[in-house]
Amino acid sequence: MTTYTAFANDMWLATGSEEEVLAALSTLPPLPRASDLLVFDDGDGCQVDLPRAAPQPPAEQPRTRGRPSLGVTAREVTLLPRHWDWLAAQPGGASAALRRLVEAARKADDGTAAGRDAAYRFLTVMAGDRPGYEEAIRALYADDRARFEAESAAWPAAVRAHAIGLGWGQIAAG
Repeated sequence: MTTYTAFANDMWLATGSEEEVLAALSTLPPLPRASDLLVFDDGDGCQVDLPRAAPQPPAEQPRTRGRPSLGVTAREVTLLPRHWDWLAAQPGGASAALRRLVEAARKADDGTAAGRDAAYRFLTVMAGDRPGYEEAIRALYADDRARFEAESAAWPAAVRAHAIGLGWGQIAAG
């Protein structure tokens, strides 16, 4: 489920589904400037406008040859001969072995890279002009939480806490 987080200037307002955030925002008095209210997609850290238009169903694509029910996409892969030899010896052949390797790598990725990128996007908007921003970003990508916290110590607590939640996978309400 996609979650969103809303801020009024540097103050955390709400975190939750689109409906939950919209409900929380509906209780706010009018803000002096529209730019005082910012909402972020917690999945990718991008700023969004709520309410958004209902998503349109994808247009039907003409049927193509191949395995459409599986969504298979053919692409070129360049490997060394020893890699091709190893793949050929695997059960199910090269394609099946590559799919298994990709799925194993996806399971092994705990989402930290995506979380770091989301925190970076969020911080670019909310803290890009604050002291220590560049060093905090370096600490974020170095997975050095202590240094990140030290570099961002002067920032508003809600901004720092949300960035930590995105970057280290601990999103919590305000």
